[in-house]
Amino acid sequence: MATLFFWLDAFLAGVALCLLRIVLRRWRVARGRPSLPPGPKGLPLIGNLLDMPSEQEWKTFARWGDEYGGLSSVTILGQTLVIVNDPNIAVDLLDKRSSTFSDRPVLQMGGELIGWRNTLVLLPYGDRFRRFRRLFHQSIGTRASIKQFHPAEEVETRRFLRRVLAQPDALAAHIRKTAGAIILRISHGYEVREHNDPLVALADDATEQFSLATSPGGFLVNTIPALRHLPGWLPGAGFQSTAREWATTLAQMVERPHAFVKQQMAKGVAPVSFTSKLLQEKQVTPEDEFDIKWAAASLYSGGADTTVSANYALFLALATNPAAARKAQAEIDNLTGGTRLPTFADRAELPYVDALVAEVFRWHTVVPLAVAHRAMEDEVYGGYMIPKGALVMPNIWKFTHDARTYANPHTFNPDRYFGPQAEPDPRGTVCFGFGRRVCPGSHLADASVFIAAAMALAVFDVTPAGDDVPVLEGTTGTISHPKPFRCTIRPRSEQAVALIQGDGPL
Repeated sequence: MATLFFWLDAFLAGVALCLLRIVLRRWRVARGRPSLPPGPKGLPLIGNLLDMPSEQEWKTFARWGDEYGGLSSVTILGQTLVIVNDPNIAVDLLDKRSSTFSDRPVLQMGGELIGWRNTLVLLPYGDRFRRFRRLFHQSIGTRASIKQFHPAEEVETRRFLRRVLAQPDALAAHIRKTAGAIILRISHGYEVREHNDPLVALADDATEQFSLATSPGGFLVNTIPALRHLPGWLPGAGFQSTAREWATTLAQMVERPHAFVKQQMAKGVAPVSFTSKLLQEKQVTPEDEFDIKWAAASLYSGGADTTVSANYALFLALATNPAAARKAQAEIDNLTGGTRLPTFADRAELPYVDALVAEVFRWHTVVPLAVAHRAMEDEVYGGYMIPKGALVMPNIWKFTHDARTYANPHTFNPDRYFGPQAEPDPRGTVCFGFGRRVCPGSHLADASVFIAAAMALAVFDVTPAGDDVPVLEGTTGTISHPKPFRCTIRPRSEQAVALIQGDGPL
């Protein structure tokens, strides 16, 4: 009984703290401080808790933007969420005032209970964050730096073509295996098994769990931190057992590939990779090794699932937009004559294919809300107060589907990036985030989708399966995937089959 009272006291203390924050905020407003940005009217004590959507939050937030403007807010048990639905405001706050808005929130489920706080995506702003960023910039921070990985990407993408040719109905599995194969080669020098690779399976499980654990409407403990102190046997505290299970998955995802690299280095056979290069530096301390291990895991986990989502959207786009696919194929054929597969060296000569890749990133927003930024100080913008501790959430899905920027935004149209009225390329403006929290793997993601698009278009025709034309609908989570769809994938010709199978075994 004493234990129960202890946990009850902890919970009530958390609620009291929330109430105190509400009272203090109202007192400050009464003293003449600027008000919060507008938003739906909440209820006493709980604020906007009942207004929060449980799925596809970005669409609800976009509707709030239409009603309240580019900057809106809600308050949930004293925690302020500021929603940014205007990309210009996002640049003003997250780029130009990045010294204030570069921190991350403490996410109880994903960050604290499971352990993702040690990865770059949730790492608090500070010295360790800056060390991680330097490590990433050296390896994959520019288009020039990732050229060293182009051969590996081309090899793995050709393997992908062979898998699709042999088993076209397993497209999603082939995409996932290839994304894992590419990122594991780069992060740990690991070459995946053809069937049932354990490290690919770990990455799949861990990144799916991350997406669910960090989604704004996913777990109530993210909104009411005091709930993390509840014992798992209490009704409503089932998230505790889920967190323990998912923490085990994360630990294995971090430790097993790192141990593989060290074993290979001890044998003198370790391929060059992000991890091996850093471990070979002189005087690597235990702290250095901890950072290397988690930085590599950040690369591995961040690159695997996001690329899967983008490449799955690529095939959905090809199946539902035959005119765009044919135009891209004509460009490739004119360059290669159908006698070889395109490579990264051809990219400058394939502007329409490049535009098609840009449109994939815009049409299906892989990370619709990004991960929230946290205000480190009070900030006034447009006459509104963004208080210290507020979570600032850029609605990237809204940015890429705003009719003021992109004509007919729900239509897949690579031609929008050409001509005197060319629309902005989302890869360089919004879809990879903002400020000091911009995705450090953006060039790698772009390269992976480009080579998949160029090679697949060169040899395959992708069409709907039967009379049912699939539609784009994203799953809920921090990382959103197109919901499963059916399509038919056929080689364009016997010559295409020869290209896929040629040049000996891989």
